[in-house]
Amino acid sequence: MTAALALTLAASVAIGVTLGLLGGGGSILTVPVLVYLAGVEPKSAIAMSLVVVGVTSAVALVPHARAGRVQWRTGALFGAAGMAGAYAGGRVAQYIPGTVLLIAFAVMMLITAVAMLRSRPGNTAPDPRHDQPLPVAKILAEGAAVGLATGLVGAGGGFLVVPALVLLGGLPMPIAVGTSLLVIAMKSAAGLSGYLHSVTIDWRLTAAVTAVAVLGSFAGSRLAGRIDPALLRRTFGWFVVVMGVGVLAGQLAS
Repeated sequence: MTAALALTLAASVAIGVTLGLLGGGGSILTVPVLVYLAGVEPKSAIAMSLVVVGVTSAVALVPHARAGRVQWRTGALFGAAGMAGAYAGGRVAQYIPGTVLLIAFAVMMLITAVAMLRSRPGNTAPDPRHDQPLPVAKILAEGAAVGLATGLVGAGGGFLVVPALVLLGGLPMPIAVGTSLLVIAMKSAAGLSGYLHSVTIDWRLTAAVTAVAVLGSFAGSRLAGRIDPALLRRTFGWFVVVMGVGVLAGQLAS
């Protein structure tokens, strides 16, 4: 095993833990890991990240669902709108240079970090109203917009989905995290289908990264609810800011 592959797989653990614990952030880590550690071409890295994040989210969804932390109706509605936007974004991305996509990805990192840092914490206790769906117009518009970002730059949008579920729907944070995993899995599949028309994927590397990320997601899911969500989101939010600035600076300087 090469040093680059070892570093890539080690970083993949963090991808899974982040998804399982926070319901988002996987693609924010996956794309830079594949580009800067594994040396994958940007467009291929974005497509591969959709596989990694989509599969890992689907697996991480299971323990959240068993614990009753998934609002299925809201997630399906948001996810369906997101799938349409993600497929469109994946098709459009083939006409945009990889460097431009990475710059857009860095901007998306900064936007999602701000969303995390500015969002108000949701209730920590189960809310008997959490089965109520979000307003249809708002959730469709939000889902389509986040889906478009997913398809274009490989950002699963979990850190846009979670604040939307908390702030618009009033869902408790644990339920918003679990529901976001359903949305991310749906949107990642749609975005990938759009990308497959124009990119080549290293399936062996993708499978290896996905397998390690899935293992990490189990640890993240176990930790969910045991760590103060507000503190964790603030810490990771600033980490994303640093990473986003770094990626943006690197692309603008090249």
